[in-house]
Amino acid sequence: MADQAEKLRELVGYSESSQQTGKKTRIITVASGKGGVGKSNIAINLALGFAKLGKGVVVLDADLGLANVNVILGVIPRYNLYHMMRQQKTMKEIITDTSYGIQIVAGASGFSKIANLSEEERRSFIMELSNLGQADVLIIDTSAGVSSNVLDFVAAADDAIVVTTPEPTAITDAYGIIKIIATEINNPRMNLKLLVNRVPTVTDAKKVSDRVINIASQFLNIKVDYLGFVYEDAHVQQAVLRQKPFLVTDPHCKASLCIMNVVSRLEKIDFKEGSGIGGFLSKLLGRMT
Repeated sequence: MADQAEKLRELVGYSESSQQTGKKTRIITVASGKGGVGKSNIAINLALGFAKLGKGVVVLDADLGLANVNVILGVIPRYNLYHMMRQQKTMKEIITDTSYGIQIVAGASGFSKIANLSEEERRSFIMELSNLGQADVLIIDTSAGVSSNVLDFVAAADDAIVVTTPEPTAITDAYGIIKIIATEINNPRMNLKLLVNRVPTVTDAKKVSDRVINIASQFLNIKVDYLGFVYEDAHVQQAVLRQKPFLVTDPHCKASLCIMNVVSRLEKIDFKEGSGIGGFLSKLLGRMT
C-alpha cells in the first residue's frame, strides 16, 4: 500500500504538466467511517471554495460503485470511470467541465467490479491519475468506510479529511476509520484532519472533535487536527434537492461561510467576510485552534 500511495503522490503531484510549470498538485482526500454524513457534499463545496480563490480544481469521484458527485452537481457526464476501467477512454477523455468553475471525474454507479479492483487494475488506475496533475488542487471523494482503495487515497494525500457528524454511530465509525488508518498506514507526517458536519452549535462540534482527537492520541498515538465544522443548515438540503452546491445557491448561508473558513484554514489564509456571522466564525474558529 505504501508503494502505491507513493506512486500516486509522484504521478499526480509531479506529473509531466506540473514539471513543466514547476507546480505541484495538492491532493486532498475526503473520507468517512460511514455513509450519510455529507462527505460528498463537503468535497464538492470545498472544491468550489478553492475555485473561489482562483485555484484550478478537479474532483475525482472515487466512490467506485456508488458514485454521486455528478448527481449533486446536476451534471450528466458523457463518460465516467467505467469507460476508463474498460479501457474505452483515457482519464483525459473522461474529465468533465462544469459551469461551476471546477472539473470532475465521474464515478460509475452500480458496477461492483469497479468497486473491487484487482491489484493490477488499481495500479493501472493510479497510473491514469497522472493526467490530473494539471490541477492546482485534486479533491478525492472516496467511498464511505475502509477499503484498499480508500486507504491508498488517504495514504497518498497531502491532507486527509475525515468527516463525521455529532451522531454517536458516526463518531464511532470516524474513530474506526482513524484506527485503521493508524494501523495500516505508517506515515508519521500524514496531515490527518477531522471535520464535524451538521452541528447545531459550536459546543457540539468542539465536544465531538475533542473526544475523537483525544482518544486517537491516547490509544492510537496518531495526531488528528481539528479542521473545523459545518453548521446544520436548511439551505444545504434545499441545494441538494435542486442539485446545486449550497456554496452557489446561497454563498452567505451559515454552511457556506463554514466551508470558506475550512478552505481558508487549509490554505493558511484569513477568511474575510466582513462583520456579521462571517467575521464571527473566523474569530471563533481562530480561538479553537
